[in-house]
Amino acid sequence: MTGLSTLLIFVGLFLVGGIISFAKNQMPKSLIVLLSFGAAMCLVAGVMRLEVWS
Repeated sequence: MTGLSTLLIFVGLFLVGGIISFAKNQMPKSLIVLLSFGAAMCLVAGVMRLEVWS
């Protein structure tokens, strides 16, 4: 597990926490969707950079 993949996974999980918080506070749905897209991209990029795949 490299440093960049760890960082991307950490940022993705942080954004997932933000999604949960924003949903509980009834923030606009477009903001939640945008945050979800960013979290998904970070998590996928972090998992794909793991050395398990190569």
